[in-house]
Amino acid sequence: MRAIVCESWRDFDALEVKEIPPPPLRPRGVRIRVAAAGVSFATQLVVAGKYQRKPPLPFVPGTEVVGTVVEAAPDADAPSPGTRVFAVVDWGGYAEDVVADDIHVVAIPDGLPMEPAVAFPISYPTAGSALLWRARVAPGDWVLVQGAAGGVGLAGVEIAKAMGARVVARAGAAKHDLLRARGADVVLDSALPFRDAVLEATGGVACVLDTIGGEAFDEALRCLGDGGMLVEIGFAGGGIPSVAANLLLLKNIAVGGVNWGTYVGWSPGDNRALHAPRARALWAQLMSWWQAGALRPEVHAAFPLEGFREAMADVRARRSAGRVILTP
Repeated sequence: MRAIVCESWRDFDALEVKEIPPPPLRPRGVRIRVAAAGVSFATQLVVAGKYQRKPPLPFVPGTEVVGTVVEAAPDADAPSPGTRVFAVVDWGGYAEDVVADDIHVVAIPDGLPMEPAVAFPISYPTAGSALLWRARVAPGDWVLVQGAAGGVGLAGVEIAKAMGARVVARAGAAKHDLLRARGADVVLDSALPFRDAVLEATGGVACVLDTIGGEAFDEALRCLGDGGMLVEIGFAGGGIPSVAANLLLLKNIAVGGVNWGTYVGWSPGDNRALHAPRARALWAQLMSWWQAGALRPEVHAAFPLEGFREAMADVRARRSAGRVILTP
């Protein structure tokens, strides 16, 4: 099969497309013919050997896929062959075939197109776990979403609205119409200072969903109202900020983090089986919101495997609104 292969820790652009044997079918495994796989900032860290969990070399990158079930191990609790599914995998997604654990394979409902569903393995549950589990957002709360047009950010806007919250979304000017169409109550230009505008519109937000880190982190922290929480998800802006603890005390606020990888087995200890019921319940809630019309996953651009460099260039340059995908 054709796959993108990482043979040593390297820059993403130094990867190569090669012919390799298909992965073996392991116990409780489900073989999926890949229709699309998501491209994200984090993949650059994985192939450079800078992620908290390092795959054994050589390996095929890619952790979120959609496709069709080909076969399943005898002990797998899996959809029947031919079923359209999305799945989280440890690695292996940038290939024509991948094997996933049965607990991380979810059937795609009728009416949901295959390619946009690539947002459901990771982007939507990352935002959902932040808003539901960590910040415990309530109806009527104000939520500030940083990097609101990215994969997780756009998911955060939609989920916050589905929960009955009000949303301030920050993104580049070219993406403002999309965010308004997704229900954002206030849309701000990410190129401009924002604290005063946020406080004027909201009086202080209950939650900041932060996907970018960097300098915007400090300003976002000052947008929180009494008892608010900033939930850190990633550092697409490049810088890893530090927190002034006196500000937490003076403003009665908190900073938390969400690592969806913890719930799908990517953290030390690999507790995927322990967390599987909670993860699958969240996927079920997301599917319910999609069926109600509250979630509308967006694909910015699709590239063949050989276009992986161009795909990552779109992600790095933040040209994308929604997800960038590869289509093996």
